[in-house]
Amino acid sequence: MPSPQQARAQASAITSGKTVPDAEAAPTSRLRELFDGPRLSPGQRRIAQYLIEHITEAAFLSITELADRVGVSQPSVTRFAAAVGFSGYPALRERLQAIALSGLAGGPGEENRANELQAAVDAEIENLENLRRDLADPDRVIDVGRALSRSTPLTVLGLRISVSLAEYFGYAARRIHPDVRLVTRGGSVAYDALSQAREAGGSWVLAFAMPRHSQETLNAVRVARGAGLKVALVTDLALGPLADEADVTFATGTGSRLVFDSYAAPGVLAAALLQAMTDADPERTQARLEKYEQLSEQHQFFLRD
Repeated sequence: MPSPQQARAQASAITSGKTVPDAEAAPTSRLRELFDGPRLSPGQRRIAQYLIEHITEAAFLSITELADRVGVSQPSVTRFAAAVGFSGYPALRERLQAIALSGLAGGPGEENRANELQAAVDAEIENLENLRRDLADPDRVIDVGRALSRSTPLTVLGLRISVSLAEYFGYAARRIHPDVRLVTRGGSVAYDALSQAREAGGSWVLAFAMPRHSQETLNAVRVARGAGLKVALVTDLALGPLADEADVTFATGTGSRLVFDSYAAPGVLAAALLQAMTDADPERTQARLEKYEQLSEQHQFFLRD
């Protein structure tokens, strides 16, 4: 027969439409399961992290107290409760109390809270494992790498949080491709660059679109397609408005355990596309790499070991 706490948790689950995790799971594991599904904003992840790290105390805080502890507004807490599937903060708090009490009532020992960072690494390892399975058949990466290699100029697009991935790809691609154009500003600046790339003979754009997906990225992809450019998209979702606009979509997971996303799998995928570009034209690749090495030696770009 379930305890009063378990009965309350089950009732809350029914009203919120969620499944109650097994009672045997440690509280932090149950909270991760609760918070992992939705796509949370960085501010909402701060609330989730605080709850995971302080569940025994936090489960009994009022909305005002929780907002003060985390350093957010009360409406932010209300929006967080809705984002994870509850009708409001009272319903979320009831679930949190059930989880906290189950941990105090003789369940398994609490997990080491410092291991939140390890949990983030574990999630990225899972993303990489999924990417590894996707690359078991590398033909699509090879074909797109060949197409990117032939596009002169080659445009690389990445706005907002995706700038870092675009800059990494662009920096490396310039070592092996004669004309790489990096677009990291949206609006009319991006539209001009994309139109000019097409006029100059370019045929492909490689676009990076990591969460949270921006409207200006979608607009830029549409402008690229309208100008006659094909779009290869690296993102986290195989479905959605951005994927609908792309000619080819590579969907791979991002790490969402921390306040800000991490991009281990997209980074490896970017490197795989670069590898495919090098293999598409090995003579040009070798000639350009040798020329760059001579230039770097002449001007001492790098420290000597």
